[in-house]
Amino acid sequence: MPTALITGASRGLGKAAAKLFANSGWDLLLVARSKNDLQSLVDDLKDTGSRIRYKSLDLSISDTIIPGVSDLLSEGNAPSVLVNNAGVAWTGELLSMPLKSWQWLIQMNLTSIFQVCSVVVPSMRANGGLVINVSSHAARNSFPQWGAYCTSKAALVSFTKCLAEEERKHSIRACTLTLGSVNTTLWETDSVQGNFDRSAMLSVDQAAAALLYLAEQPTSQVIEDLTLMPASGAF
Repeated sequence: MPTALITGASRGLGKAAAKLFANSGWDLLLVARSKNDLQSLVDDLKDTGSRIRYKSLDLSISDTIIPGVSDLLSEGNAPSVLVNNAGVAWTGELLSMPLKSWQWLIQMNLTSIFQVCSVVVPSMRANGGLVINVSSHAARNSFPQWGAYCTSKAALVSFTKCLAEEERKHSIRACTLTLGSVNTTLWETDSVQGNFDRSAMLSVDQAAAALLYLAEQPTSQVIEDLTLMPASGAF
């Protein structure tokens, strides 16, 4: 079975992706903050036949990421696909944003991905692999009150392109899944303020299907970016 490592796997898109991948014949390495939520997910997937291992990690704490992911990888085979899904948002005037909030968001949406890749990608080099970084249409657009989020996702796109160029010689591909608004618990967090019609957003199952589609592309090709938007347009 191929193996996928998915971050932010205990809820929202990450959880939907874990379920879809497991039911599609993938083994899983899962990362999220809540050990209880991860164990509950593993219990839900026990009948799929997938081998599932997990690690409870808070990706906002930079010092724990490299040793934590290294420990997870030491338990079995290196993944053939890495899905960097975990991320956060913060709404408010850009220059009124507290420095600690800025540093937290950049850590979660950019630096933690760099750190996870720094452990996982070298483990892929012997056999090749694919890195899928979950991005947003905010990477290409400017939205009032969403400046820090837009900045982090634009930087993630550049990081992904540079990673793809450097790792091509090792048969490692990298791409982005660019999403419009997805109906997840992100909209319920204390750091996000907004009144949106969530019924018109993409579902987590739609976004998870796009992740699986990218993951199952032949190794001889890469879709550098797949953009999925709600039919109703941007929010």
